[in-house]
Amino acid sequence: MSLLQLKNISLMFGSPPLLNGIDLVVQPKERVCLVGRNGSGKSTLLKVIAGEINADDGQRIIDNETIIARLEQDPPQTTNVSIFDYVAEGLAELGETIKAYFHQTQTVAENPTEANLIRLQNLQEQLETQNAWQFEQKIEQTLSQLQLSPDTKLAELSGGWRRKAALARTLVRAPDILLLDEPTNHLDIAMIEWLETSLATYHGAIIFISHDRSFIRRMATRIIDLDRGTLTSYPGNYATYLEKKQQDLEVEANQNAEFDKKLAQEEVWIRQGIKARRTRNEGRVRALKKLREQRRQRREVQGNAVVSQSASVRSGKTVFEAQHLSYAIEGKPLVRDLNLTLLRGDKIALIGPNGCGKTTLIKLLLGQLQSDSGTCKQGANLEVAYFDQHRQGLDLDKSVIDAVGDGKRDLIVNGQPRHVISYLQDYLFPPERVNAPVKSLSGGEKNRLMLAKLMLKPSNVLVLDEPTNDLDVETLEMLESLLLNYAGTVLLVSHDREFVDNVADSSLFFAGNGEIQEFVGGFSDIEQWYKTKGISVFDIFERKSLKSDKSETNTKENSPKPAPVSKKPKKLSYKAQRELESLPQEIESLEEKLAELQEVVNHPEFFKRANDETSNALTQLTEIEEKLAAKYARWDELESMLGDQQ
Repeated sequence: MSLLQLKNISLMFGSPPLLNGIDLVVQPKERVCLVGRNGSGKSTLLKVIAGEINADDGQRIIDNETIIARLEQDPPQTTNVSIFDYVAEGLAELGETIKAYFHQTQTVAENPTEANLIRLQNLQEQLETQNAWQFEQKIEQTLSQLQLSPDTKLAELSGGWRRKAALARTLVRAPDILLLDEPTNHLDIAMIEWLETSLATYHGAIIFISHDRSFIRRMATRIIDLDRGTLTSYPGNYATYLEKKQQDLEVEANQNAEFDKKLAQEEVWIRQGIKARRTRNEGRVRALKKLREQRRQRREVQGNAVVSQSASVRSGKTVFEAQHLSYAIEGKPLVRDLNLTLLRGDKIALIGPNGCGKTTLIKLLLGQLQSDSGTCKQGANLEVAYFDQHRQGLDLDKSVIDAVGDGKRDLIVNGQPRHVISYLQDYLFPPERVNAPVKSLSGGEKNRLMLAKLMLKPSNVLVLDEPTNDLDVETLEMLESLLLNYAGTVLLVSHDREFVDNVADSSLFFAGNGEIQEFVGGFSDIEQWYKTKGISVFDIFERKSLKSDKSETNTKENSPKPAPVSKKPKKLSYKAQRELESLPQEIESLEEKLAELQEVVNHPEFFKRANDETSNALTQLTEIEEKLAAKYARWDELESMLGDQQ
């Protein structure tokens, strides 16, 4: 018997619909991964499943006794409540009794008066009556596994630790349907391993959103794909989904091509001369109108982000050289006696648990921190671009266009002039979104905007601190290609194991107590090396200490390197060349018309005019914006083809 059914669910926030007549059946013990592009409506669908949002149309069928719990995408807001209380509050009224008992045990320990003991006994009886002992023990067990202190205030925790607290709050309810929105965000590799192990044996059904490909491969028993408002189910693992999804897209492309060919033929027919008009078939005319409407309503596949890095001068051959480098905070060693040489072109991943000192080492190498002992020399001609995981480089009150352009509308990208709107389209921001405030963007959109801003800066050293959070798989793969082909040096901090394996040619492993070991390859290479020694790398993460045995560390000769990504060059035909030459003038003309119409619409008296007049003006404005967006997209496409040809 199914736990949940969605039938013909539709939901609109403007146009087009976010959910368009979708169906879903969830069976017990299923582990269903919900995938889709950023902004496709995945989090909204989870809220519909949880009953937090009512659909505009359709049925949500679920038993009243079925328990649903949802882990939100963002960490909880900072509050002054203790972790124990915050987790217990997830159990509603039962949680209030558990909270009272927890605090009363502390009161009795400090002041064991008769009144306090009687109060404790009364609470114990309430817990027995409500059969709540299992939940009290579950809270303590979960907090222990997540290494969370029950007395710590939520306000004292970083975003990553607050994320763990939210995860504990979700798990203690032991729901029949567990909804997880990007559960691996802000978790280190050891915590992700613990989460995978826990969820693999979970008694209920799980529906989760994730862009962590390793997590999806291990967890999912079925993939459901949300694409342009439509939900498609793909039974089987992630590899099967990728294969079948590609086949579906190819079939769709062929069908669209046939449709467009037929529409073009009918458009030629309708525009024929007087003789054709006299004998025109009215049924065929009606059929043509229907074809036009179908084409208008078609929702195209969202393109991929085009991530490119502005070129810079070459750095010196040696980029960073550290000798006997040490650094500690309050007596806790984060870096101890490190000897390290990074050369131009190295792609280094920093791997270790949260709080082990990865960001600290980066700051030491960049000269932003002074070491306790030892030296660190920087090479010549370094130009550093830094991706900060907290996105401090983004002003949330600015618009998207100003966050990247800083008030300018013309940018220089790789020595070539680009309009800022055209550049933003490379990062999947359509023209109608460029004036939206940064604070209104989703997590994935903010990360894409941060990348767009970062890649404008010429650099020969890229420092990326958790760049993969919230990015969809397609953008992740484009970023991987960029980094593999990047001529400079890359320092990468990420808990996305597959991303690290695909990008890094060597890694710095933080084994605890300030010990940092260098390996060739990514996380899988480190894990495999420790397996040969009979050691689990996750145990090292847990105890955060291991004596270094540098004589047995891998060498470059016996570890594989990632293969480069090749790109097939495209040719630019004579017709396409002429089209490219004419596009700037066409765009300029459209921009002039757009400016004129915007001036008319922005006039204080505009909406006092007749409805027909205002409606026509607004329709023209929308049409010109769409034409302008299409021209910019075509211009970028032709320019990229020309660049490949050259």
